[in-house]
Amino acid sequence: MMRTEDLPFSRTDFGEDFIWGTATSAYQIEGAVDQYGRGPSIWDPFVRKKGKIKDGSNADMACDFYQRYEEDLRIAKSLGLKHFRFSVSWSRILPSGVGTVNQEGIDFYNRVIDCCEKLNMEPWLTLYHWDLPLALEQQGGWKNRKIIDWFSNYTAVCTEAFGNRVKNWIVMNEPMATAGLGYTTGLHAPGRRGLFNFLPVVHHLALCQAEAGRIVRQSVADAYIGTALSCSFVEPASQDRKDINAARRADAVMNRLFIEPALGMGYPSDVFPYLAQIKRYVMPGDEDRLAFNFDFIGLQNYFRVMVQHSYLRPVLWLKEIPATIRQKPVTAMGWEIAPDGMYDILNQFAAYKNLPEIIVSENGAAFADELKDGQVEDIARTNFFKEYLSAILRAKRNGVNIKGYFIWTLMDNFEWAEGYSARFGIVYVDFASQKRYIKDSGKWFGRLLNDR
Repeated sequence: MMRTEDLPFSRTDFGEDFIWGTATSAYQIEGAVDQYGRGPSIWDPFVRKKGKIKDGSNADMACDFYQRYEEDLRIAKSLGLKHFRFSVSWSRILPSGVGTVNQEGIDFYNRVIDCCEKLNMEPWLTLYHWDLPLALEQQGGWKNRKIIDWFSNYTAVCTEAFGNRVKNWIVMNEPMATAGLGYTTGLHAPGRRGLFNFLPVVHHLALCQAEAGRIVRQSVADAYIGTALSCSFVEPASQDRKDINAARRADAVMNRLFIEPALGMGYPSDVFPYLAQIKRYVMPGDEDRLAFNFDFIGLQNYFRVMVQHSYLRPVLWLKEIPATIRQKPVTAMGWEIAPDGMYDILNQFAAYKNLPEIIVSENGAAFADELKDGQVEDIARTNFFKEYLSAILRAKRNGVNIKGYFIWTLMDNFEWAEGYSARFGIVYVDFASQKRYIKDSGKWFGRLLNDR
């Protein structure tokens, strides 16, 4: 018999049609980076630069999903997860970013889709999850306006290859991370630094977000199309006017920057005047091209943010107050565990007029997992999921149109700049042997979703 404290809610509390899935990304799990016709992506040279990856590792092998996809999908299925989100590696499909298509890449993703179909799992295809072909970065990457044509061509290749088999499409994964971490702070590939990169990259990402949506709409019958945006509820450190305005600026960048152009509202320069300078990169017709009627918005939330005004931080004029300073519980990444922040950001997005359905397309936590006798007792992660799902259920019951939830992530993987030092999976991976072990949090999901 299930204990009440073990399952504080049931699967059916969310509704019989609620989508339960897990999310992954190509570069983080596939491996085989220089095999089967794949060309290099921006991450391949980046991971070999000294000091860029916390543990000095690379993703040459990662989780070996390229060879082990069937095993991994069977594990997901056993846990009651009926929806599988994966990204397509642009470099595996088009090794040079444009031009000749790599049939081996097409065949691989078709095998993954075949396996989903065999297991009665719904495939969810993400077009872009940060792994730009290196050949395109050498021509300017996301800063080059030509990327609108490059990305449109790539999208068309994917819809032709998979459009008759995949109905669920996510155009972008966290474009703000690409602009901020990849092209401004240099913490992610391609490692560019400088505020001068930010505005053109944002504009080109926003245009591609909408343009790819239109291509999928035209090419795939009955497609269900969305985009996945990173979001964190932002609070001011005090009710002082300067702190409140600092929080509004942070909110404009972290939460409003890509959803509002898609909704036809333009960029949020009302509270952050710096964004008005983006007009230097806006061409005639762009304002209309930014908008697209997505079927859903993927909301990806991990933590809450608190900020205060700072004269020492130009442009945004703010600084974040770390959760540890505020004596709040944190994950192994130092991110605040704040289920109320999930509830608040869901309601913030739901307040937009004509917002489509919301799917929580990523949510999860890293903790210092330890494998003992084939078991991982990750109580903290299980509690994290209970608390965040309770917040989601509360928002849903209060009228927020939430249709689904995707766990980040199925299995421990190459976690970008953290390397293998940050474990987010509900399945533990021994990277030396590539053996998988279902963690207690994964078993908890199995009980929830299998109703036993």
